[in-house]
Amino acid sequence: MTGTVLVARLDNAGDVLLAGPAIRAVAAGAREVVLLTGPHGGAAAQLLPGVDQVLQWRAPWIDPDPLPLKRPHVDRLVSLVEKTAPELALIFTSFHQSSLPLALLLRLAGVPRIAAISEDYPGSLLDVRHIVDETVDVPEAVRMLDLARAAGFELPSGDDGALAVRRPLPSVHQFTGPPGYVVVHPGTSAPARAWPADLHAKTVRDLVFAGARVVVTGDPDEQALTAQVAGAYGSDLGGVTTFPELAAVLAGAAVVVVANTGPAHLAAAVGTPVISLFAPVVPSERWAPYRVPVVLLGDQEAPCRGSRARVCPVPGHPCLSSVTSEQVVDTVLDLMSRRFEARSRAKAGGANTNGGGPGHAASSSGVKEGAR
Repeated sequence: MTGTVLVARLDNAGDVLLAGPAIRAVAAGAREVVLLTGPHGGAAAQLLPGVDQVLQWRAPWIDPDPLPLKRPHVDRLVSLVEKTAPELALIFTSFHQSSLPLALLLRLAGVPRIAAISEDYPGSLLDVRHIVDETVDVPEAVRMLDLARAAGFELPSGDDGALAVRRPLPSVHQFTGPPGYVVVHPGTSAPARAWPADLHAKTVRDLVFAGARVVVTGDPDEQALTAQVAGAYGSDLGGVTTFPELAAVLAGAAVVVVANTGPAHLAAAVGTPVISLFAPVVPSERWAPYRVPVVLLGDQEAPCRGSRARVCPVPGHPCLSSVTSEQVVDTVLDLMSRRFEARSRAKAGGANTNGGGPGHAASSSGVKEGAR
């Protein structure tokens, strides 16, 4: 049993949630797990099973609006890490991020052993250098779990490796009413991943006309957007819920309509099917909602594919603007119908249909079956 292990994932809430299976593996073999994350990932970190303490630090080489790196900022990180005195650190990164800047600072903080994925030669910065073939797209959760295994940690018996959050979640009946509604989350952390607001609004209206209850969610700085999308038809929860309450709202939904952004992974962590409006600026094989039923909409062969752009580089944003509200509505209603039929069969036959099995991956040009 290892003593204190520092685990780092320095970007956004969705990235932190995807680290959950790897963190549970570490927790199974450590007395204490300290999670170091950025300012946008702290709320998600607090929800992860296996995390004993959360530290926040803004990494200038990862933050989308980076501040200059100055000595006081470095000293703050060194002080935070020194106080926890970890025996080992695992640095989780995406395929396009370097682990070495943080490894250098953790060495300055006295961390004796550090494990990370690094294509670049790390010299004395890493004790466990895990090398992966980055030409092969694998889910981010699997990539991080592979690093945990390379560092000597395995998921405990009975843990299926799906995303998860701490339970119980708070009651949100006062916001949503009974479960079974549709959640529409129109906001994104990058404009290149956003579906147009007017199409979101039309989708909400048409779903309500089709008999569905619709809840629109968003962050405090997205309240103008959620008000526009909810209109006179949906329940507008923009800026209303805490992060644990948002998790509970998503857990009560029959299906969630969302782009490639944090709440898509939060929906996966509570086991709710996702209709993913997915811009191919990053590979869906890595970033689609993990281990839940998912329908992928959007042109995955669009010219922006693999660009990692935050602002769409193609006039007209064709990868997502080509998706119609009618497609989304039809997909929502079809998925809800199939879930209802599956549950009815399960009740009749005593079978268990819960859990993260094969999902349904689709593009705007067709549907295919696949496991995430």
